[in-house]
Amino acid sequence: MPPAAPRKAVILAAGFGSRLRPLTDLCPKPLVEVNGTPILHNALWNLQTVGVEEVTIVVGYRKDAIRHACGERFGRLDINYVESSVFDKTGSAYSLWLARDTLLSGDCYLLEGDVFFEEDALRHLIRVEAPNAAAVAPFDPSMEGSAAVLSSDGFISEVRLKQTAANLASGTPVLFKMMNLIRFSGAELQTVIVPVLHDLIGSGAIKAYTEELLAHLIEQRGLQLAAARCDDLRWYEIDSEQDLRVAERIFAFERPHRHSADAPAAVAGVGG
Repeated sequence: MPPAAPRKAVILAAGFGSRLRPLTDLCPKPLVEVNGTPILHNALWNLQTVGVEEVTIVVGYRKDAIRHACGERFGRLDINYVESSVFDKTGSAYSLWLARDTLLSGDCYLLEGDVFFEEDALRHLIRVEAPNAAAVAPFDPSMEGSAAVLSSDGFISEVRLKQTAANLASGTPVLFKMMNLIRFSGAELQTVIVPVLHDLIGSGAIKAYTEELLAHLIEQRGLQLAAARCDDLRWYEIDSEQDLRVAERIFAFERPHRHSADAPAAVAGVGG
């Protein structure tokens, strides 16, 4: 039987989004819109739909805009904020470390605030029977970033950073794109993941990325991270304006989420 679905989530949304400039000169990347829906709102609606009740958002750049766009309650979600005052000098692992209180409180989803995805990606994570799982999809030539190598039994055996189309040339091993949607068990967070994260930040590696943390946990600490294959689903990681246009094409016929009575409306003037 799969473990119970988490009721909490952490979203990392503190960065500059410099590769999306000028769109992010005034607007934080998580609020850039894909066909009228801010990236962050899409994530929140999907989390709510699969039963999440409380979300911690780590903010930094244009933090007030994110607070205004999401409020303290979004639909049925309670929203907490953790602020990074050094977002311009740190990596995503540091943002994750700032949210350690939430991580230590039990089972939890972890999302990056630049992924636009359909709800079923979370349902794929829920169906995996292993305690910890990460969403992955086939790595195609248009992509770049962190990739996973899968073992024969469906676990991530290696995380490779800064992969591009050139790394696909040999075809061996087959690479899968990390979608930056992860489900962690409370037990693993308490006994392994948060202690390793604490040691990483304590050592001065404040510019490390979460993918580097995952690579270390898998290769050095034996973390069993199952792959939730999302080959058939629509999603896209948005780092550049070109990525945004691809996402808009992928979700061209998506019906926009309707705002419930107690969910804040999107910020006027924010968009792609």
